[in-house]
Amino acid sequence: MAAAAGKKMRGVPALGWWLLFIGAVRLGLTWYGFSDVAALRSTTYAQAQITGVHGRTFGVWTLLSCTLCFLCAFDLGNRPLYAATFMSFVYAYAHFVLECLVYHTFPPANLASVSVFAVTSIVWMLLQWNSHGHGSSRVAAKQSS
Repeated sequence: MAAAAGKKMRGVPALGWWLLFIGAVRLGLTWYGFSDVAALRSTTYAQAQITGVHGRTFGVWTLLSCTLCFLCAFDLGNRPLYAATFMSFVYAYAHFVLECLVYHTFPPANLASVSVFAVTSIVWMLLQWNSHGHGSSRVAAKQSS
């Protein structure tokens, strides 16, 4: 059984490893929302008033996006899951861009670091969109009709 698990891990493509890494980072950030709102306030939303409910909402969103990354990493061929994971990066990045540029509650230095992860993920997932069985199901459906 352990050999099968090890074999499956070796079969994870580079994008899957990246999503596992991002999921782990997001899992670490979840802690801030649930247990250290002061750190979330001082590091992430430096110019905003953050309450416990805001922190927990951040924690739940981050935990959900972490879960999407982990699930997608092991099932890159699942088109709806892939799309949901991709959109989680788009939504999160759009949120942080708006918080920085429009609402001025997110420091530009933080936006730069978020951009590295978000833009890399968005571009990589776009480039790999048809590389994990997404294109083959459409072709197979056309051939069977």
